Amino acid sequence: MAYSASSIFCCPNLNPISLSNGVVSYSNRLFGTKNGFFLGSKLVSKDTRITTRPEPVSFSVSCPISAESRSFDVVIIGAGIIGLTIARQFLIGSDLSVAVVDKAVPCSGATGAGQGYIWMVHKTPGSDKWELEMRSYKLWQMLAESIRDQGLNPLEVLGWKKTGSLLVGRTTEELDMLKRRVKQLSEAGLQAECLYSSDLLLEEPELAVGEDGGAAFVPDDCQFDAQRTASFIEKANRHFASKGRYAEFYNDPVNCLLRSGSSWEVEGVQTSKNTLYSKAIVVAAGSWSGSLMHDLLRDSDILLDVPVKPRKGHLLVLENVMPLKLNHGLMEMGYVDHQTVNRLATISASEPHDCGQDLSVSMTATLDAMGNLVLGSSRQFVGFSSEVDESTINHIWTRAGEFFPKLRDLPLSHFSKGRKVRIGLRPYMFDGKPIIGSVPGLPNVFLATGHEGEGLTLALGTAEMVADMVLGNPGTIDHAPFAVHGRCC
Repeated sequence: MAYSASSIFCCPNLNPISLSNGVVSYSNRLFGTKNGFFLGSKLVSKDTRITTRPEPVSFSVSCPISAESRSFDVVIIGAGIIGLTIARQFLIGSDLSVAVVDKAVPCSGATGAGQGYIWMVHKTPGSDKWELEMRSYKLWQMLAESIRDQGLNPLEVLGWKKTGSLLVGRTTEELDMLKRRVKQLSEAGLQAECLYSSDLLLEEPELAVGEDGGAAFVPDDCQFDAQRTASFIEKANRHFASKGRYAEFYNDPVNCLLRSGSSWEVEGVQTSKNTLYSKAIVVAAGSWSGSLMHDLLRDSDILLDVPVKPRKGHLLVLENVMPLKLNHGLMEMGYVDHQTVNRLATISASEPHDCGQDLSVSMTATLDAMGNLVLGSSRQFVGFSSEVDESTINHIWTRAGEFFPKLRDLPLSHFSKGRKVRIGLRPYMFDGKPIIGSVPGLPNVFLATGHEGEGLTLALGTAEMVADMVLGNPGTIDHAPFAVHGRCC
């Protein structure tokens, strides 16, 4: 089905600026407010618009200024779901011009490798992330509804479907934990119920949890196809290119920051091919955000260690086969346990950033928009390796067989023709919370990273938060738990 990006994403008061080969060439626009304009975190009057630009200098003398230069209000480094949705938020919520820069292309990192759920069943009400999780959850639902209101099908556009989710336990101890979780979720305003073994069997006939098992059930949880969604948002963003407000620079890695020769404020970035001037820079490079910031600040007087680490994950996809019939998205209780255990082990270690290589595998099972069975998932710290580990795939298959007896009699080799493996590097933070905020000492440079396996879930809430910070708007939710200060050395 064809659909129009402009029919869904609209923005009033567009102020087009000139184009050069379809790319924004220059803008002196500052950040608009009622009484003035924001430049970074400093409010200046409308009468002090910049009309000339001082000659910039880079942090690194080995980073020459390109003859090809462009100017934008905001430059976003990273074209994953976080970067693309941040760009979208600026485009529909302001009249700023935006550039998205990436060393590769969209969906080439964790976004494209994810399972694509928007599930609240395994979240913890009252935690530091809860408000952000709930806000983003509601924003995704609103987006799906807006697509439906346009006469379009969210399943076709986003791969969106309301599956409901089940957090499954197999012991009396886990069932007690699930009961408490259902109570918490219900008190927090979500529809949730506890299903005991016999009731669970009616919902998922092929699932085996034993007489002592059960599940927490959230019927309104949804899932979507990450690649379709990223492609849809990217297409909607490109609508603003014709307005002179949007451009993409893919396969164009950022080499250094540009700083003013007079004030030493950051004025843009130098990529391998372009000089991009901007009023604000957002680093949303996922697992690479830490190493990127280290390289960008190497020759500066700013000391900043962004402790985001790559956490490798495998997903097994069985295409065009139906070994299982699933009615909901499923996740074992151990998925939550493994998150907690690994994080506590990391925090308590003498060297908290040396995460080790211990492999953990917990069962997740979904049917994607194409009807393919997606099984997961694994967690492992092996640096930036993205090689397929067959032993990990075998672990995932074996673990799935513990919950679905039908799979025990099927060797994985039986699916060799329709088998695919997705590998992603989740941006892991030792305290379990993303980093969202301005960099100390560089008030117009912002970080949005560290979402680990929740990048898709938290994307729209993160985008709203970043835009509010840059624009100086009052935030919808408290951003203090995600601040850079105190969490990055």
